[in-house]
Amino acid sequence: MINREIIEAFSQIAREKNVDRSELGEIIEKVFLTLIEKKYESTDNFDVIVNMDKGEIEIYQHKVIVKEVADPLHEIGLEEARIMDPDLAIGDPYVEIIDPTSFGRRLISHAKQILNQQIMRVEKNVIYDEYSKKIGQIIIGDVHQIRRDAIFINIGKAELKMPREEQIPGERYRRGESLKSILKEAILGATGPEIIVSRADPSFLIKLFENEVPEIYDKTIEIKKVARHAGDRSKVIVESNDRRIDAVGACVGIKGSRIQAIVRELNNEKIDIINNSSEPEILITRALSPAKPYMLEIDEEKKTALAIFDDSEISVAIGKMGQNIRLASEVTGYTIDAIKKSDYEVSETETFYLEDIEGLTEHNWKLLYSVGIETADELLNAPQEDLVSIKGLGEKTVEKIIAVVEEAVEKRRAELEAAREAAQAEAASSDDFDEDEDLETGEDVEFSGDDTTADIVQE
Repeated sequence: MINREIIEAFSQIAREKNVDRSELGEIIEKVFLTLIEKKYESTDNFDVIVNMDKGEIEIYQHKVIVKEVADPLHEIGLEEARIMDPDLAIGDPYVEIIDPTSFGRRLISHAKQILNQQIMRVEKNVIYDEYSKKIGQIIIGDVHQIRRDAIFINIGKAELKMPREEQIPGERYRRGESLKSILKEAILGATGPEIIVSRADPSFLIKLFENEVPEIYDKTIEIKKVARHAGDRSKVIVESNDRRIDAVGACVGIKGSRIQAIVRELNNEKIDIINNSSEPEILITRALSPAKPYMLEIDEEKKTALAIFDDSEISVAIGKMGQNIRLASEVTGYTIDAIKKSDYEVSETETFYLEDIEGLTEHNWKLLYSVGIETADELLNAPQEDLVSIKGLGEKTVEKIIAVVEEAVEKRRAELEAAREAAQAEAASSDDFDEDEDLETGEDVEFSGDDTTADIVQE
C-alpha cells in the first residue's frame, strides 16, 4: 500500500531533526503500532512494515476464518473471506490489509505528536552516546543560559550543564561567551541525558597541563598527584621519566609561557609545581611551600607529620582558612599538623612524662604521680622543699631525681635540634637539583597570574 503523503510528512519532521532514514522507519513502525493499540486495544495480531525507499506503509491484521464471528479482532466470517479468495475454508488463516488512512486525520495528527516525541528521544540518546565517549576531554561551548544554581552551555544541539559546585568560585559568566571546561559525567535519566562539565575539578587542571606541556602528553613527565582549591590555589607533584628533562622547568616553559597560559585560563589561580621525591621529608617540605618548616616529625606507619615553623611563618604555613596545610596533606598523602616553634618547645617539656625518662625508677615516678606531678616540666618547676616532703622521698633522692630529669630534658632538646638540622640539610641538598639552578633547569615554583617570572621555592 502506497502512502507517500504520510511518509513524506513524517520525513519532513525527521529532516528537520536530522534523524537517519533507517531509524525513521523504525520510529514510524512504533508510531503505527501505537495507533493500532489506541484503535483496536491490541497489537498482538498486527504487523507493520515500513519501506522508506518506496514510500510504503503496509499494515496486516492476522485472523482465522470461522463460521460465525465471535471475536472480530481475531476472526472473520467465511463468506466475507471468500470475497477475496473463493478457495478459503473454515479454519484457514486470513490476512487483512489495513489502509493507514483509515485511522483518520485525528489519529494521524496524534501520530505526528508521537513521532516528534520519539525523534526527541532518539536525539537525546544520540547526544548521550556521543558525549559519554568524551568523558575526560576538554570541550569549548557558548554560555547559553545562566541560573543561580548552574550555567548551561550549548555545543551544536547539545546542552551541557555546569552546576555551581563545578564552577570556579569568583568567576563571572556572560551569555554568549566561549567557555572551556572538562566533560565530567554523562547521565541518562528519565527526562533525557544530563551532560555535566566542570572547571573546578582537578582533572580540568591536569588536562590543561597535558595540552600546554608536550612532555606530559607523551608521558615523558608524569603528574603524580594534584590537590586543588579551585580559583585560589593548587599543588601539583610532577616527576620526569627522563633524567635529562627537568619536570618543573618543562611545566614552567621559557619565561613561564606554559604555566602562565594555564594560570590565565584558571582566573589567576596560584599553582605550586612540586618535584616528586621518594623521601617523605623532602616531599612534605616542598609541598608546604611557600612556608618552610623549621623541622618535621614524621610517622611513616600512621602517615602523619608534625611540621614546626618559626612563629612568623605559621600563618603562611596554614594558609587562608587552613588551605595550604590541607592541600599539602592531600597532595602528599600525609596528615600534616602545623605548630609554632615556641609552642612546640613548651609542649615538648610539658608532655615529657616522668615514666618515659630513663634512669627514673618506677617506685619514684609513681610516688610523684600520686601527688599530681607527672611531667618533667611539673617536676622542675616544683619547689624542692615540696618534693622532699613527699612521703618515701628523701633530700638526696630528690636531688638525684632532679639531676636525672634535667639530663633527660637536655638530651631531648639536643636530639630535637639535631633532627631539625638534619631535616633542613636533607631538604636543602636534594640530589635532584642544585640550589643555583634557575627556571630552565628546575626548582619547585609557585605561579600566580600576576607573575611574569617564577617565584623560586627554596627547599
